[in-house]
Amino acid sequence: MTLTVTPSGMACGAEVRGLDLSQPVSAELAAEIRNIWLAHQVICFPEQDLSDDDLERFTLAFGPFGDDPFIAPIPGRKHIIAVKRAADETSPIFAESWHSDWSFQEKPPQGTCLYGITIPPEGGDTLFTNQYKALAEMPADLRRRIEGKKAIHSAKNAYSPKGMYGAGDKGRSMDIRASDEAEAAYAHPFIRTHPETGRKSLFGCAGYIVGVEGMDQQEAWDLVTEVYRWQTRPEFQYRHRWQKGMLLMWDNRCTLHMATGGYAGHDRLLHRTTIGTA
Repeated sequence: MTLTVTPSGMACGAEVRGLDLSQPVSAELAAEIRNIWLAHQVICFPEQDLSDDDLERFTLAFGPFGDDPFIAPIPGRKHIIAVKRAADETSPIFAESWHSDWSFQEKPPQGTCLYGITIPPEGGDTLFTNQYKALAEMPADLRRRIEGKKAIHSAKNAYSPKGMYGAGDKGRSMDIRASDEAEAAYAHPFIRTHPETGRKSLFGCAGYIVGVEGMDQQEAWDLVTEVYRWQTRPEFQYRHRWQKGMLLMWDNRCTLHMATGGYAGHDRLLHRTTIGTA
């Protein structure tokens, strides 16, 4: 089997062709895909016809399932989330802010898989930012200010009862279940060494970052927002355009991502799994 890899030409991202992911993924093929993934951070596989069983099997070729809190799985499955929006839905777009999936967990997941089932004719792109590149090009003074510091991550601003997706978030297709458990917090370094590539990367951003160890709240927030403005700059970005039957996987350890709208009047449905950390 010969894989064809076409880089996006942007800050990260590549398209991979030449394989049928409805078939089992051998250990050798998984290793080859992993190397491509680590090199490009975000990779997509167009023209795939996948069942939920196929999606779960592919995910498990790269690690255990991650723990997906606050969003109910689809019926009959424990590890697949439906990222969906109805044509007439008026609630804010889900995940329309920069983040790294579940960075607020004690052991954040290594990656995410997302499979396009119902794709609108326009809009709905997913944006990514390369956090290796953002760190490598960061001004020396800003890097010095975060070197050795730990950011405090929490889901409370999103998933607590008072958060963005809490009790006041009505009329949403997705089954989001706000909880007081979102108040939990864990500290992670602003700068982390990727466990597989050995490269240094920024990790996480404002949204799930709610403070900085050893700093008062205002001072911490000023620093977090300054880092945020830098790490999401256009020159670090990749814009992914969806197609029906496309599988996308990204590395949460060295990227940020966000959803976009622009498809009002159209249904949208994708199935998502999380690649946990062993």
